[in-house]
Amino acid sequence: MYIQVIQGRCNDADRLKKQLDLWEQTIADGADGWLGSTSGVTDDGTSVAVVRFESRAHADASSARPEQDAWWRETSSCFDGEPSFTDYDDAYEWLGGGSEEAGFVQVMRGKVANVDGFRAFSRQPMDGLKDMRPEIIGGTIAIADDGDFTQTIYFTSEEAAREGEKTEMPEDVQRDMQQAMGDMGDITYLDLRHPWFSSPT
Repeated sequence: MYIQVIQGRCNDADRLKKQLDLWEQTIADGADGWLGSTSGVTDDGTSVAVVRFESRAHADASSARPEQDAWWRETSSCFDGEPSFTDYDDAYEWLGGGSEEAGFVQVMRGKVANVDGFRAFSRQPMDGLKDMRPEIIGGTIAIADDGDFTQTIYFTSEEAAREGEKTEMPEDVQRDMQQAMGDMGDITYLDLRHPWFSSPT
C-alpha cells in the first residue's frame, strides 16, 4: 500500500471539507487504486490528510488527471502557503486498519533511528495490543527509508483514548518497543477530534 500525507495551515475548515466532499462526489470514481482517506483539522488549524492508494503509480495517475489538477487549484486556496506532501511506498494496516466508525483519530509523525527494527516490530501481530487497549480500533503505518514515519491510529472516542493512555504496558513489551524503535525524534501528534473519512463506494 502507498500513502501520501498532505499537511498545511488551514484558513477555512468548512470550505476545505466541502472541497473534499466535492472530490469524493465528482472525481473519486476516476481515481483507480484509491483506497480511501482520513483527514481533518486540529484545534490549532493544522490540516492533515492521510490518503491511501494501492501503489504510487495509481496515485501519480490520479494526480495527472486534468480534473484533479483543476480541483486542487481551487482547494489549495484553503491553505495559508503551500502544504507539504510526503510520499510513503512502504505502508500497511495493522489490527485491520482504520474505521469510519472511529470517533477520534490521532496522526503521529516523526523520525526513527532504527528503520529496519521499526519496520519489523510494526509488522508483528498486535492482538495483544487489542487486549490491553480495547479502545484502539486499528490503524496504518507508513515508513520511509530515511526513518520518517506517519502512524494513524483510530480510536472509539477521545475520552477512551485518554483513559487508555494511562495503561502501563508490560515490561517485556516496553523493552521490545525500545529495542525496535531506538531513538525517535521530531514527534508531532495531530489530534483529529472531528475526523473526515472518504472511501470508494
